[in-house]
Amino acid sequence: MKDRFNREIDYLRISVTDLCDLRCKYCMPEKGVKKLNHEDILKPEQIYEIVRSFASLGIKKVRFTGGEPLVRKGIEEIICYIRSIPEIEEICLTTNGIKLKEKAKILKESGVDRLNISLDTLEENKYHDLTRVGHLKDVLEGIEEAKKVGFHNIKINTVLIGGFNDDEINSFIDFAATNKITVRFIELMPIGESKNMPSNSFVSNELVKQNERLEFFKEDGVSSLYKIKGSDSYIGLISPLSNRFCKDCNRVRLTADGKIKPCLHSKEEIDISKLHGEDLKEALVQAINSKPKQHHLEKGSKALRGMNMIGG
Repeated sequence: MKDRFNREIDYLRISVTDLCDLRCKYCMPEKGVKKLNHEDILKPEQIYEIVRSFASLGIKKVRFTGGEPLVRKGIEEIICYIRSIPEIEEICLTTNGIKLKEKAKILKESGVDRLNISLDTLEENKYHDLTRVGHLKDVLEGIEEAKKVGFHNIKINTVLIGGFNDDEINSFIDFAATNKITVRFIELMPIGESKNMPSNSFVSNELVKQNERLEFFKEDGVSSLYKIKGSDSYIGLISPLSNRFCKDCNRVRLTADGKIKPCLHSKEEIDISKLHGEDLKEALVQAINSKPKQHHLEKGSKALRGMNMIGG
């Protein structure tokens, strides 16, 4: 289905929980956030009905996010439900990797096609400092287990933060080349907790592009892809601030409590948690048709929730 601006909307990102087992400084307060009430969280059967209705409108790709999706009880059941919908061609999942070592095999068996793993530093002390509670080795072991059970085309999502990891660009390039995976640098966005970070934390991906080891390969959706010279691996750049990609946006988001967000940075949310049948389908059409032409992130996100409650 096309929206008002002739963009083909075929990608749904589903937040299955607002909970997370990390407390990353740019995402969540140290003591966490006020949890959604259990009765407000969409049940697997509700998620299935919503995705099935979305699929009838042209959604072909689903990504599970959180919070951290692997802390959601029954995530495997939800994945199996969605895998049974014929129109859904690809199922992806974004995780912080902490539970991946124990979950990789069942995720593969349940029907996940591809993994994105959030990893913002390759240094143990910095990782623990940023996440407040996490340990780098858990993520690295999770990546190895994912490769072992047959996940290919693994992508690492790295939020570029000035004064924190902008000195690790070469290290991440080495990591990508050695492990034959893609590392994607994502510009830090002024949303939620990150709004309180120092102004020098917000740095442009132009910094990465200057690296002499990279050569432009192609545009890949919202990412610009660069080949690492002398290897078969790539670096991706996702630049919502320095290179706004709204004209190519093909997605909508479903929150854990059943709200559709047509745009990540808009305050608009459409409650579909109690809708069924044609009423549900009409609301989904309304949501797609209400997608704005573009965000105005340079003025700060208008979203009413942090990323843990929207899904990355």
